[in-house]
Amino acid sequence: MAQARGPQAARPPGGQDSELVGRTDELAELTERLAHQRLVTLTGVGGVGKTRLARRAAAELLPRFADGVWWVDLSPLQDGALLAYAVAEALPLVDRTTRPVLEVVSEYVAGRRLLLVLDTCEHLVRDCAEAAATLLTVAPGLRVLATSRRPLGLPVEDVVPLGPLPEADAVALLARRAAATGVGLTGADAGEVAALCRRLEGLPLAIELAAARLREMTPAALNRRLADRFAVLGETRQADYGADPPWHQALRTAIGWSHQLCTPDQRLLWARLSVFAGHFDVDAARAVCADDRLPAAEVPRLLALLAQGSILEWQPAGAGERYRMLDTIREFGAFWLRGLGEEHEVRGRHRDHYRALARTAEAAWFGPDQTAWYGRTAAEHPNFRAALEFCLVQQDGGTAQELSGTLWFVWFACGLPREGGHYLDRALALPPRAGPVRARAVWARGLIALAQGDGEAARHCAAAFRAAVAETPARDAADRAATQYAAAHLDGGIHAVRGRLAEAAAVLEAAHGPPPAHSRSVPAWGLVQTARAFAYVHLGRYAQAAAVADLLGAECARRGDIWLRAWADYLQALAALGQERAEPAAAHARAAIAGKRRLSDHLGIAMALDVLACAAVASGRAARAAHCLGVADQVWETIGSPRLGSPDLLAARRACEDATRRLLGDAASARALRTGHTTDVDTALTALLTPDGTAG
Repeated sequence: MAQARGPQAARPPGGQDSELVGRTDELAELTERLAHQRLVTLTGVGGVGKTRLARRAAAELLPRFADGVWWVDLSPLQDGALLAYAVAEALPLVDRTTRPVLEVVSEYVAGRRLLLVLDTCEHLVRDCAEAAATLLTVAPGLRVLATSRRPLGLPVEDVVPLGPLPEADAVALLARRAAATGVGLTGADAGEVAALCRRLEGLPLAIELAAARLREMTPAALNRRLADRFAVLGETRQADYGADPPWHQALRTAIGWSHQLCTPDQRLLWARLSVFAGHFDVDAARAVCADDRLPAAEVPRLLALLAQGSILEWQPAGAGERYRMLDTIREFGAFWLRGLGEEHEVRGRHRDHYRALARTAEAAWFGPDQTAWYGRTAAEHPNFRAALEFCLVQQDGGTAQELSGTLWFVWFACGLPREGGHYLDRALALPPRAGPVRARAVWARGLIALAQGDGEAARHCAAAFRAAVAETPARDAADRAATQYAAAHLDGGIHAVRGRLAEAAAVLEAAHGPPPAHSRSVPAWGLVQTARAFAYVHLGRYAQAAAVADLLGAECARRGDIWLRAWADYLQALAALGQERAEPAAAHARAAIAGKRRLSDHLGIAMALDVLACAAVASGRAARAAHCLGVADQVWETIGSPRLGSPDLLAARRACEDATRRLLGDAASARALRTGHTTDVDTALTALLTPDGTAG
């Protein structure tokens, strides 16, 4: 859900101190290799510091890549089929086509000079290798940095093994982490500290776990406890917890020893938290992990204690605080959860929590907290994925259909149509074959088909929607209204994508009604008004389009909605442009861009920029119009197809550019267009949102 933006450094998740201790030679080698090799894989055992070194290398390398450094966190991803989606989402790319996602990503990177960081590849090695090979073949300016416990196995791959820290650096890391907890080490501790670092064999994660315990015991006491732990491990065969290659014994020892030092309720919470993907908040931890054995009131205190022990990373967030568990720590917790026989039960509670969260988010979407819910659903995206995957693995079609259908606004409005289609198709392949839950999922799939311009798929969805609805009596008048609006939007949209605009307008007019009182009917009603105004604009019925857009905008303003209100502003701009009123057209276009920018809606931003350019040229500001077209072209490139392949949008863009050439001359017009295309998008949008006293 990335906002349109220019080159930038990789921004990995996590709240750890990013400053490296030691690793000077390794950093220099890594950056040097990436200057000459197109694929570099940083390998090493879990906990050796691959992600942290990659993070620092990405920051160092940013100036070398004109199109940025982009970070793809693969640790929460369970399904290799979603790898291409994860890459597309990490890039400023929103794919609204029906082409293979990797093909769209390939097209986007083909002419660019950028670095892609694939972090934590070991559980998706084959998928990562295939994706990297494809992208490197088509994009000569692309470099890929992968972190993995094992190489990807490609001929072009340059493998850089990362070993443990030398003793001096290990000691420095221990001292720094201890100081961060308020513990100062003295010269008297030097011998024990050095012995401790040798015992932990210089593994950064093991050292950080040990440092977190220095509040409770001296380095000497720590050494004695670890020596006992090593002795136990030396006498028994221990599981490797599914790691490949097997964990380093020192790390396994440090994690196991940390686990041993936890209280029983801390150990239980640790195990249960392993079901989360990415990060999570306190409410989610309570809902998923608490029961008779683990009281909900105790969860916040236990989370804080696990964070103090470096089992969790604490992350401040705008609406509170969140926590994250490193992969190696999560693997250990998952091993214990399986041993407790609780994995299925806790994953079921995780699924139920995120289903309830999706319902709450959807109910609040058309309201004053829309931007907050946009951010919340983006933050919880990995957990929604994990919940959906659990449903699909369990062949729980009803819950999979409910969750994927309830998240329609994430797929359709928040820029994830391809991933939404992926999950909805899988959910709809399972029973049940009828009922209101299936009807909602089919409708959501139809919305995505319309967004992709796939009229045939939308037609199938419309028929399936009617079949599902026919077998489900409406609960009340609000239900009947919502169903009628939903069906009308699909039918009108199908006519529109096939170019039958008069038929589209007739279908949508038949469903016309005043703003509904019940919130359940509002989303579909709003979509009907949006589609109706679009049809009127393209039929040249500008006054009617303006009237519908005005009605829609007023209802959105009353409810606090931003997403549809921005579409209403866009439609007002089109209607004003059709009536040759350049100033109002520019004002509405700027309002549309401002609203769509708040929700990172690339499509809305791109379309409104095109209208803003047309308004500028209509008022004689040809240089501003050409600059605006250049910015628009840059944003359109993130969507996967030029102007969605729409003849009307393509023709409007050509007409606008032709007009700038007539007014400016070919050279000046091309120069302004090029400037807009190379300016940072955020910077350009900020400037273009300034009215400057005239249109555009």
